[in-house]
Amino acid sequence: MSILIDGDSQFSPPNTRRRICNACERPATVCLCDSLPAEPLSTTTQIVILQHPHEQRHRLATVPVLNKCLRNCQTLIGRRLRLGDSALLDSLHDAASDQNPPRSIHAAFLFPGTDPTPSMEINRWISSFGDTNVNKFVLIVFDGTWKHAKEMVSASLPFMSNFATQVSLPYDVRVDGGTKFSSDLTLRKEPFGGCMSTMEAVARCLGILEPNGAEIESQLIQVIKVMAGFQASFLKPTNRKPKLKRSNDDEKRVNSRSFCT
Repeated sequence: MSILIDGDSQFSPPNTRRRICNACERPATVCLCDSLPAEPLSTTTQIVILQHPHEQRHRLATVPVLNKCLRNCQTLIGRRLRLGDSALLDSLHDAASDQNPPRSIHAAFLFPGTDPTPSMEINRWISSFGDTNVNKFVLIVFDGTWKHAKEMVSASLPFMSNFATQVSLPYDVRVDGGTKFSSDLTLRKEPFGGCMSTMEAVARCLGILEPNGAEIESQLIQVIKVMAGFQASFLKPTNRKPKLKRSNDDEKRVNSRSFCT
């Protein structure tokens, strides 16, 4: 469920009339209907996305597409999470405040760890609960640029820190690549290697959280590949400049896989 549908058109000159697909609500030239699931996918994991207001106007935003792919997905627009934004999160917050958290529902927010606020790899987080067949998960995701996402997490911590654990996806530069051009799923220029779209981040998490995660992840990744293919087909060929090497201090700031929209 989403409270917003991205109405921005994509890959077309301004001030021209474009045919919009009524189903996927994208320009007909980049229609995704053939790639989207016939019905939104059901998951035991509840997903709550806080989307920065600037992202709702971005033509390459993946959250509107993700909402069409998943049934249990809620999108909130804002710069921070607080009491009253989501009935689901409110219930987890209130239960934790009463020191009576539900034993079978576990919440996490996805964000790379830093020295001041370390994160737990999502695989380790899940394994800490034992039999995952009796557990249900709530995944909180922040949709925005790297700068905005950091601000949103910091502003939301007073609300969610008592019921949600900070988790991250594993990232190995030897496997995932050290440049911002290494992924065929790239939709935007990334600040550094290992970044990914919000939709890809959710897909990777569901691949771990869900009993049939591999199938769900594969379907979502295929949609992103089609989007990236459309994007690449509209770009003029350019010589990619090598990425500047980051300092050791920069490397220490991010110890796990990151994401941006």
